[in-house]
This record gives sequence, C-alpha cells and structure tokens, in this order.
Amino acid sequence: MSQPTQSIPIPARVLGGAGLIPFFAAALAAVWPGFADHDFALRALIAYGAVILSFLGGVRWGLAIAERPDALWGPLAVSVAPSLGGWVALLLPAGTGLVLLALGFAVMVALDGRLAAAPAWYRRLRLPLSAGAILALLVGLAAR
Repeated sequence: MSQPTQSIPIPARVLGGAGLIPFFAAALAAVWPGFADHDFALRALIAYGAVILSFLGGVRWGLAIAERPDALWGPLAVSVAPSLGGWVALLLPAGTGLVLLALGFAVMVALDGRLAAAPAWYRRLRLPLSAGAILALLVGLAAR
C-alpha cells in the first residue's frame, strides 16, 4: 500500500478531471434554455453516468483479483453491483435513473474510501471526482 502523503499522479488528475467534462456538458445542455434537445442531454448524462459507474466497479474487480485470490465472492459481488445499477438506471425513467446513479456514486465513493488495496492517492482522487459526478447528475435531475 502507498504512503498517505503520496501525491496524485498527474495523468490520473488530468484524465480523471477530463472525465468530468461529459458529465457537466450533458448536465448544462439539459438546463440550457437554448439547447434544442433536453431529453437527449438527459439520456447522454444517464448513459455516461452508467458507463463511469461501471468503470468504478471494474477498478474494484481488478484490485480484488490482484489482492485476494482466495476470498473473491464478496469483493467481486461488490464490483459487479455498479454495472448492474448503471444498467438499471438506463432502463428507468430519467428522474429515477439520475437518482439511482447519484446514489451509486455516493455508495461507491464511501466504499472506495475504505479500499485498502488501492493506493492512497486513488482514494483522495475519488472524492472530488465523485462529488463532481453527483453534482452533474443532480443538475440533470433539476432540469427535469
């Protein structure tokens, strides 16, 4: 495990931050009065949220198989839950899907805050990125 004082690597900061661009672009398009297709913007926001939530589950899967090959049921079950939640969010009405995704990101950031297998910098990176994702999802919800 990494030292708690280890800084977040620049590629992780840059790419992680850039990953918020589609969240905010879709959320802003959903609330922008001049945007022609607000429903499209909400669908784009939900789809991107589902993809990124699934990605977070994949991170947990990778850490689990590298760290605990003898006790995989629990960690792998937690790692597939974000993909399933994201998929369900795609099938629900937009408002419900946005709420489900926001809750999914909140749960994942809470769980990832205690993820001992991840480097300390990963846990520090997750909080602002998840806060940004949740904010964008809530902006999309307000647009409804």
